[in-house]
Order: sequence, then C-alpha cells, then structure tokens
Amino acid sequence: MKIAMIGTGYVGLVSGVCFSDFGHEVVCVDKDPAKIEMLERGEVPIYEPGLDALMAKNVDAGRLSFTLDLATALDGAEAVFIAVGTPTRRGDGHADLTYVMTAAEEIAKLAKDYVVIVTKSTVPVGTNRQVKQAVKKANPELDFDVASNPEFLREGAAIDDFMKPDRVVVGVQNDRAAEVMADIYRPLYLRDFPIVTTDLESAEMIKYAANAFLATKITFINEIAALCERVGGDIKEVSKGIGLDNRIGNKFLHAGPGYGGSCFPKDTKALARIGQEHAVPMQITETVIKVNEEIKRRMIDKLLDLCGGSFNGKTIAVLGVTFKPNTDDMRDAPALTIVPALVGGGAKVRVCDPQGRHEGEALLPGVHWIEDAYKAAHNADLLVILTEWNEFRALDLKRVARKMASPHLADLRNIYSPRDAKRAGFAAYASIGRGEFIED
Repeated sequence: MKIAMIGTGYVGLVSGVCFSDFGHEVVCVDKDPAKIEMLERGEVPIYEPGLDALMAKNVDAGRLSFTLDLATALDGAEAVFIAVGTPTRRGDGHADLTYVMTAAEEIAKLAKDYVVIVTKSTVPVGTNRQVKQAVKKANPELDFDVASNPEFLREGAAIDDFMKPDRVVVGVQNDRAAEVMADIYRPLYLRDFPIVTTDLESAEMIKYAANAFLATKITFINEIAALCERVGGDIKEVSKGIGLDNRIGNKFLHAGPGYGGSCFPKDTKALARIGQEHAVPMQITETVIKVNEEIKRRMIDKLLDLCGGSFNGKTIAVLGVTFKPNTDDMRDAPALTIVPALVGGGAKVRVCDPQGRHEGEALLPGVHWIEDAYKAAHNADLLVILTEWNEFRALDLKRVARKMASPHLADLRNIYSPRDAKRAGFAAYASIGRGEFIED
C-alpha cells in the first residue's frame, strides 16, 4: 500500500519510517526545504535511538522517500496521515489546529482518488469531524473517509513502541475506512498486538485520557515524595510497595522534578480546556497541572538550601536538561524552570547533556556547556542531576566529590542513595522523597 505522511517531525518521521518497514511504500512530505534536503542526505533532524539506521534501510529498499510536493505524495496513495504540530494555543490552553486544517484543505484540493485521511496528530475531540467538513467544503466531489489514529510513542523508545505497541487505536465511521486501516496495521495484527477499532470521538478521547492519567500518576507520586521527606519515609520503598499491586502497577511511579515533554503538558491543558468548553470541569487534571508546576518550583528551594540560601556567586553543575533521557527534546522540561532560576540568582551554571545542547543553547542563555560530567563538576559548589541519562548513573562519586569546591549533591532523579553520597565524601546531599538529609 502507498501511504503519504504529512509532517516530518517526531511523530511523522518515526511513523513514516516504521510504516515503510512494514513493507508499505511511504512518501513523507514537509514544507521545509532544509529538512527535506537533510532527510534526502540520510540525516535525521531529531534524536531517536535507531531511527537513522531504520530510515537508511528502507530508503535503500525503495520503500521510503521524501518530498516537498504533496501532489506527488498523494498520487496513488490509499491513506494520507496528518502528523503536523498542534501546539498549545496562547491564551486559552487549547490545541492550535491551524496546521491540521491547512493540511486537510490541501489534501482536498490535490487528491484525485479515494483516500482515507488519517489524523495522527493529537487533536481535541471533534476535530476529525471538522476535518471531514473542511475537506467536503474544499472539494465536494472527492471520495474520502476520515480516521483517527492517535500515537502513543515514548521519546527514546519510539521504534519499539511502534513495532511492539500496547495497543493501536483506530477511530472510523465505516467498514471501508476500517479495512484500509486494518491493511496498514496488518503486520501487527498478525502478531496479535491489540487493535482497538472504535468511533472517532472515542479514539480522540483515549489519547487525552491516557496521557492525563499518566501525568496524574507522576504527580501523585511526587506529592507523596514531598510528604515522605517530612515524615521520614523513603519514596523508593513506597513506590515499590504500591507498584506491586496489580491494580496500580509500577510504571510512572518514579519521583522526580515534575513531568515535561511534548505530550503531557500540552495534552493535560487541552483536556482541561475541552472540559471547560463542555461544562464538565476536569478538576483532577486541572489540579495535576497546578501541582506539577509547584513541584518544579519546589526543586529550586531544595537547591537553595544546598547553597546556603543564595545562588549568588556559586558555581553549579547541572547534569541533564532534556525532559527525559534518550531524546533531544526540551519542551516543558523541568530544566526550563530550574536552570533560569539558578542563572537569575547569580550562579555560574555549567550544563552537561549528551543531546540537549542543540535546543538548549537557545532556551538556556547564560550557561556554559561542558561535554564531560567530571569537567562540569570541577570546582563546583553544587552538582545537580536533573535528567537520568545512563552516563550519569554510574559516576565515580568519590572522584566527583574530590573535584568539587564544595561537595554538595542534589540528586533529583534518585539515582544514588544517601549512603552512596556520604561514603563518597559529599558533605551535603538531597534527593526526592527521602527523609535522610546529609548536611555540612
């Protein structure tokens, strides 16, 4: 089957490459000439482990190509996926559908034969019906259907998520569209991965409900962590204890500096807005949004305590600024709240991140980028672990402590134990959700 993929951002590129690996002919379309030129050279504009090799494999096999011309991509395509950005709209928190509707109208003008228009972008409930109306208005003669196919890709593990999904969600209005979508995902169906075929609105809602629930789970354990610090509990033990309950599960119960990224902040805000528009307030989700921001600010207070109440004149090394490891994505990362507070407080901030510099240089002005964690820690007054990259999980803590002017450690991902820090020679240590606190 021939598939057109509009948008070569994170979702579009990963989906297009993986569909081509299923054996489909995929043409990825983008309006950015520089991005298309980069892809045609075999260069991947995003960081996702394994994506470059998989892309090269399918380009060489003749199943994957890139173009600026949507008409070429649509010629002979049985399905066209819309995988463009839906950023949070300023002022009201809703998803901005400008790019989605523009793509729909362009498809309407250029498509000649029957095609299923599939929304891959995360969109509010009712958007696919709006897409259908827009296409009908732009081209009343076009034979088409719409489908909702939300993505559930974790950055850093996207290929595995696509190839071995927990589920694939497909929203359709008739059997004809359902059959096209079934053919697209046939390789997964044959390997017994769950395919949930439902109506348009349910498919749209599943995406938002899933992300809001996960964001709630993260925020809940972060609140419990704050209480543990006061009463003397250990959040790692608490998380383990409740995670062993099959009704709860152990995923997304790792305390930290708050959630970020391209999905949870945007989708929780959009769901809250959808609830407001339909007079069904999403009170839990609204509280999650508020508490998550408070958690990030609480991290700043932790760091202040380790710096004696002032950042002024201190040298602080920050390990990791992307919102999670194995990605270069910094959207709504806790670092965007925490690092500016350090700089604004008069600290000299050094940053070390394996992939964060490309985006981080523009987003975090006033910091010094260091390639090596040990160099970043040299003569520093405080070391902050903000993202749990693998290379930060096995540091020689004794070596780090010896290099520092004041061996103070803020482990905001609970990689190391208080005992590890104390034995290594750190004079002050703080983590998340542990009552034990080593002081000078």
